[in-house]
Amino acid sequence: MKKAKILSTSIILCLLLTIIPSCKTKNVQSNLPQSSLSQQSQNSTTNTNNNSNNTNSKEEDNSLENQENIVYISANSLIVRAEANYNAKVIDKLLKGTEVRILENKADDKKNVWYKISYSNNSKESSGWILSNYTVKNRTDLLSKDLKSLDFSPQNKVSEYDNNPRVKVKGIYVTIYSASNSRIDELIEMTKRTKINAFIIDVKDDKGTMLFPTKAAEKYAPEANKKAPIKDIAAFMKKLKDNNIYAIARIVSFKDPTYIKAHPDRAIIYKGTNKVFTNKDNLAWATAYDKDLWDYNISVAKEAAEVGFNEIQFDYVRFPASNGGKLDKILDYRNTDNIPKPLAIQNYLKLAYKELSPLKVYIGADIYGLVGSVPDDMALGQYFEAISNVVDYVCPMMYPSHYANGTYKLQIPDAKPFETIFNSAKDSVARNKNIKTPAIIRPWIQDFTATWVKGHIHYGVNEVSNEIKALELNGIDEFMLWNAGNKYTEEAVK
Repeated sequence: MKKAKILSTSIILCLLLTIIPSCKTKNVQSNLPQSSLSQQSQNSTTNTNNNSNNTNSKEEDNSLENQENIVYISANSLIVRAEANYNAKVIDKLLKGTEVRILENKADDKKNVWYKISYSNNSKESSGWILSNYTVKNRTDLLSKDLKSLDFSPQNKVSEYDNNPRVKVKGIYVTIYSASNSRIDELIEMTKRTKINAFIIDVKDDKGTMLFPTKAAEKYAPEANKKAPIKDIAAFMKKLKDNNIYAIARIVSFKDPTYIKAHPDRAIIYKGTNKVFTNKDNLAWATAYDKDLWDYNISVAKEAAEVGFNEIQFDYVRFPASNGGKLDKILDYRNTDNIPKPLAIQNYLKLAYKELSPLKVYIGADIYGLVGSVPDDMALGQYFEAISNVVDYVCPMMYPSHYANGTYKLQIPDAKPFETIFNSAKDSVARNKNIKTPAIIRPWIQDFTATWVKGHIHYGVNEVSNEIKALELNGIDEFMLWNAGNKYTEEAVK
């Protein structure tokens, strides 16, 4: 009977490993029924000798003991001190939700209980003292009702596709216009003089326009094809491949005035007046609850994959900025399923991953840079762990010009590119440690001068180089440069 069970388990594992024969996977067991995993554990234990049993028992006891010593930070930002008292030197600050291990505890003269803790800090273990009353045993206790509905379980992600190896991306943004004129040749020549090895190219841009005519646009928003500038997409992709450029298709998800023109009933509107909601740029937003738009975006992504793009990057994968949610009372998001914003965004990305993985392309998602440093979804539907958990690459937009004055205690973040990027990257790395299958962090960084910011500085070689250095000090070895005009600081990436 025991042999039969072992054989049955082996067959199950073999079948799972052959579902995607052309790729390497991790966390295959995470999708097995708990009974199967339990049975595997029982079978393994049955077939070991007594010494192994004793060793395993000790290891399990140690594991349980370690787990009992794990707590999570409950304050939005908790000070770590060198000693167990209020006057001790401040050595660090930990984000809400950070996992720490209790090494010992001590009461001070005022009977406050302090924990000496160890925690991971930039790939190294650090220790210090925190007040015990700002911790909880269960991380889910820190989540709001909306966030508790999200999927934080280990995902069955692809490690690498055989015919599409991962690349340490040093990328630049390329507009539809640059892609379709002589500028593309100039940018290709730039890659030969610098470390740039990837282009993030608009396939569906902020106005909903296609890079090349797609069947998806013909079905959902025919006007999106009318201004598509690339008529021979095969020749275009061949040029990129011939020059060893890793091609990433940028697909703007929910900011799509062209789609709204074809489907005005899908727009976000003001309650009572039915007026279409727009941001400062006067472009209409579709609701992220619109599953036809999900299908449209994913269908465009499939066509991009089929013509040779290595990766799909979903941008504007969020609800529009609503003044921290204050506008939610007056906006109609057409939420007929009555589900929270972050769940809609996560479900969209999970569906995209499921539909696109068979085409052997990686999936990325752009998020606000500040998302990694706040304990909620910023009323955008972007909760860091929820997004990182279901894509291959999470791409915080860490433009210093986009952080409010005072963020990270910096008077003008735009004037402090190294410090802004360092703090943002540090927080994002910490958040990734809260989940078992996080995405690789590949940030967007600023290669433009934000003249509209009061107190701004000019961005050149030193500023861009310092941004890259700040990422590297946090263990992040990939980046993407953003410049809307596609004019880049070459000296910073040589």
